[in-house]
Amino acid sequence: MGRFVYWMNVSLDLKIERAATDHTAIGGPSWVRITEGLHREFNARARGLSLMVEGRTTYEMMDPFWPDARRDESLPDYLREFGEIWTSMPKVLVSRTRTSAEHNTRIVGGDDAIGQLAGIRAQTGGDIGVGGAMLATQLLHANLLDELLLFTHPAILGQGRPLFDGEVGPIELDLLEQATFPEGVTLHRYAVAGAR
Repeated sequence: MGRFVYWMNVSLDLKIERAATDHTAIGGPSWVRITEGLHREFNARARGLSLMVEGRTTYEMMDPFWPDARRDESLPDYLREFGEIWTSMPKVLVSRTRTSAEHNTRIVGGDDAIGQLAGIRAQTGGDIGVGGAMLATQLLHANLLDELLLFTHPAILGQGRPLFDGEVGPIELDLLEQATFPEGVTLHRYAVAGAR
């Protein structure tokens, strides 16, 4: 059985964006410190995933940028590498509105999307990356979210979208791993108590 791992860049006050337009710029919001070394860490972790599950907003933020990045010689090699990883990785897009997707992506949706994801998790070995706060919140409410992988950037946003949408908690976590990067970014990986 696989493990759903919610992977996110967050501020110190656990915001994932200050404004909805934060992620439209190349390199992400101005408050994140993603340098070559940190991106190579992202690449290594993404390469180790069995599958990625993304909500529509996250998927549309990734496509077409990352498929195009694979062949863009003006970009550094580590960005082209991530483009190749993302494009070739098996993906599940959770959407009520999308009916088609490219790049090794299948779509689940409707009223039983979380049930469909539970079935996918049962049939998948290894880590399944989760992209999107709404999706992660729904998995958490269904006791299907297994881990959090948080890259915390040294910034306090004071407002914006939180790590989870709506009411959650209290939830107990067990620290599995931590690391510090030269950029001042810290990694914390937690197991979610009570995941089934």
